[in-house]
Amino acid sequence: MASCIERYKAYLLLEKSLSNNTIEAYIRDVTILLNYLNDAHIDFKNVTIEHLQDFLIELANMGIKPRSQARIISGIRSFYKFLLYDNQIAIDPTELLEAPKSSVYLPDVLSIQEIEAIIAAVDLSKPQGHRNVAIIETLYGSGLRVSELINLKISNIFFNEKYMKVEGKGSKQRLVPMSDASLRAIQLWRIDRNSIDIKKEAEDVLFVNHYGRPLTRVMIFTIVKELAQLANIQKDISPHTFRHSFATHMLEGGANLRAVQQLLGHESILTTEIYTHINMKHLQQEILKHPRNKIG
Repeated sequence: MASCIERYKAYLLLEKSLSNNTIEAYIRDVTILLNYLNDAHIDFKNVTIEHLQDFLIELANMGIKPRSQARIISGIRSFYKFLLYDNQIAIDPTELLEAPKSSVYLPDVLSIQEIEAIIAAVDLSKPQGHRNVAIIETLYGSGLRVSELINLKISNIFFNEKYMKVEGKGSKQRLVPMSDASLRAIQLWRIDRNSIDIKKEAEDVLFVNHYGRPLTRVMIFTIVKELAQLANIQKDISPHTFRHSFATHMLEGGANLRAVQQLLGHESILTTEIYTHINMKHLQQEILKHPRNKIG
């Protein structure tokens, strides 16, 4: 089994060109199934559609939400496609497996005023003040994922042309325009950054800690949470909230859905369409201001 998992990891990396984070997520999902099959004394190569349906029932009994179930099923489908590809099985048992229907998840979105309050909460007298402003401005101004932010290289920022080269999921690169606010914030941070003893592995990394090492995902989450608390924002936000806000505000401003898809680096426009639901929620609030809705 261990050797099979190792070959599967190599397949995801070499054949599918997936990122390490995505590969680890797929392995976690498959491990959940393998543990279930092991407890039930079922060989993973002899799994049937009935076994998988029983597994879904078990997931529901464990309190796992439909959205998370769908993600696990996606990982399991990938695993069995690999087994078929690797000639370890003759029939893919996941072919007829249906994911549970889940309601549309509408993530929290920050208003422009809330984003301004978060930026205003940054203490610029502290050594990392300009860095933290640049982090928020870049997350919101260009809609980056947190993994894209922490891997952003100075050499991939074209200040005169006002865009940057970003490496997204599956090592896919895209060009993303930059706002004037984020460019100004980055320039100020670079002045402070020059006074730090930058370690060799971080020489081209834009965002570093006071030890001169690249920031981690956890550190970005911590910065965002602390600033939201200082700004008295009651919503449960994360770095990804700024990405949601970027997309929503773009659509509210009249941007084309395809353009937003390209900016976010979504492979499928179906992923981007969630923001049309958020936009509709905004429009429903706006229509309440119509005179006919004020007649009581």
